[in-house]
Amino acid sequence: MNVSALKGDGLDQLLEMIALQSEVLELVADPTRRARGVVLEAQLDKGRGPVATVLVQDGTLHRGDIVVVGTEWGRVRMMENDVGARVNEAGPSVPVQIQGLSGVPEAGSRLDVVENERAAKQVIEHRQEQARGAATSAAAKPVVSLEDFFAQQEGDEKKELAVVLKTDVHGTCEAVRDALEKLSTDRVSLKVIASGVGAPGESDVNLAKASGAIILGFNVRPDTAARRSAESQGVDIRIYQVIYELLDEVKAAMAGLLPPTIKEVLLGRAEVRQPFTIPRIGTIAGSYVTEGLIRRNARARLIRDGVQIYDGKIGSLRRFKDDAREVQKDFECGIGIDGYNDIKIGDVIEAYELEEHAPEL
Repeated sequence: MNVSALKGDGLDQLLEMIALQSEVLELVADPTRRARGVVLEAQLDKGRGPVATVLVQDGTLHRGDIVVVGTEWGRVRMMENDVGARVNEAGPSVPVQIQGLSGVPEAGSRLDVVENERAAKQVIEHRQEQARGAATSAAAKPVVSLEDFFAQQEGDEKKELAVVLKTDVHGTCEAVRDALEKLSTDRVSLKVIASGVGAPGESDVNLAKASGAIILGFNVRPDTAARRSAESQGVDIRIYQVIYELLDEVKAAMAGLLPPTIKEVLLGRAEVRQPFTIPRIGTIAGSYVTEGLIRRNARARLIRDGVQIYDGKIGSLRRFKDDAREVQKDFECGIGIDGYNDIKIGDVIEAYELEEHAPEL
């Protein structure tokens, strides 16, 4: 059966099939009991505060009911149906948007109507205590900031960047989380240990501290208590308004976990024409630059009959009697290699440098 909500194809048949399945499975609900449902979507509205779209699964939800949703609670101050009209109650299988919660719940959280505010607070305190226990029972890791990951470049073991993610709406949260997790590679993995909607709070800071994670926020700002707690505990909170900036900075931090790539750059080659021994200085190789250039203080290797004899550093470089910073191809010069004097006619001196390149994921 082909179904298209955009074109309206197959919707009648779909509804008939759903009704048939509910009848076969004997799916029933009691509209007289206290409401129970699930959060489909939630966001922090600038004008209305926390707003959650819930689907009532059993019972009837009334305006004014005290509800517990995950680790949030509140009194239903206003309800709107799927067309934006205000309603006073919602029965089984009816989706409504509610206001009045203490915070933004997670999508998929269960909604339950409780007897009074005291019961709601007891449930919330119990759930928050469980969450704190789970966070503190995790193995403690060093507190880090995003800059620390750029400096962690030693060791061959697989690196991991832990993140606590907070956004303004669930849709954005899921999109950013998926994008972050796709940054993981065989050498560096990114783990989102917690994500949610709303401003970073003290619980997020405590979780980040216990897990050695950083907090990333998108279109949200930490409250005063969270900011002070983060400063005192050394937890890094980064806030972004553009997703690409967030991803680029995290990707750069992950690359900073890897050791830099060392690349050798050949500067030039010189052929030893005549070695000279100078008292209290050592052996100076009278040489002719055959390729590139020879630079003072560059690294150098001495090659004899195609075999590397020594690897060291060019300590002195002279053009006639004057010190030179570098000598170009087709010019003669005197080269002194630090710590090595066994230089013979026909030896080849290769000058090179080692360049560090930022690692890439």
